Amino acid sequence: MSVIGMFVNTIPLRCQLDPRWSFHQLLKHVREILTNSLEYSYFPLQRILAQHPNAIKPAFLDTFFEFLSNENKNSKNEVMIGESRLFHMPISINISEDEIMSKIDFILTIQFESNINQLSCTINATLDLFNPETVHKISQRFRSMLEQLFTSVDNDQMKKSLYDFSLSLSDERKLMQSMNNTQVLFPSFTCIHHEFVYQVMQHPQKLAVELDDQSLTYSELMHYVQLLSLNLLNKQGIVPGEIICQCVERSLLMVS
Repeated sequence: MSVIGMFVNTIPLRCQLDPRWSFHQLLKHVREILTNSLEYSYFPLQRILAQHPNAIKPAFLDTFFEFLSNENKNSKNEVMIGESRLFHMPISINISEDEIMSKIDFILTIQFESNINQLSCTINATLDLFNPETVHKISQRFRSMLEQLFTSVDNDQMKKSLYDFSLSLSDERKLMQSMNNTQVLFPSFTCIHHEFVYQVMQHPQKLAVELDDQSLTYSELMHYVQLLSLNLLNKQGIVPGEIICQCVERSLLMVS
C-alpha cells in the first residue's frame, strides 16, 4: 500500500520547428531533446510550474500521446511481481459503447501489434470541447499526412520539407480550385464596350468599381465613361462611328 501510485514524472519539453526540415530531421531533433532531458527527469513538475505563477493549468497537460506495444498476442499488459499481478490501465476507459471516460482532453493512441506487424491509431477527445465533426476532420488530416509521408519510397519525397506537405483534404482542394477559378469566357466576336453596356442594362445599381471608400455602380460608371469618351472626341474632332467605338473601348480600359 505504501508504494501505490503513479510512478511518472511529466517533463515539459519545447520543440521549435524549422520549416526546412524533413520528417527524418524532425524525428532526430525530437530524439535529441528527449535524450538530453533525461538528466532532469528527477525534477518534479510541480516545482517547475511553481516558477511560473500564471501557468495554473498548462495546456500541454491536456494533450496526450500514448504508444502501446503488444509483444505477443497472448499478452494482456500484465506483469507478475511475486504473487502480485499488475495490469496496465489505459488513460481512457470505456464505460459503455457510446461513452468513454478520460482525464485528458485530447489523446492520440498508437498501438503496435507485433504478431501482425500493424499500427492502429485511435483519437479520444472530450465532447465538452470538441464536436465529433472536428475530431473526424483532425483524423482525416492526420491520415492524409501519414499517406504523404509513407506511401512514397521516392528519396526526393522523403527529403521534402515539412511545410511542403498539405493539410488540406481533397474535397477542400477542389473547393478552393473552384472558388479561385474566376476565368470567364466571352464570345470572340463581342467587343468589350458591348459587354459593358450589356452589364449596365442588366445590373444598373450593382457595384462595378470599388477603391478604398469610393465606389461606382454600373450606371454611374457608364455616365463617367460617356463623359470621358466625349472629351476624347472633342479633342480629336468629329470621327466616324467605328472610331467612336474604339474611343469608348479605350476609355473603358482607362477606367478599369
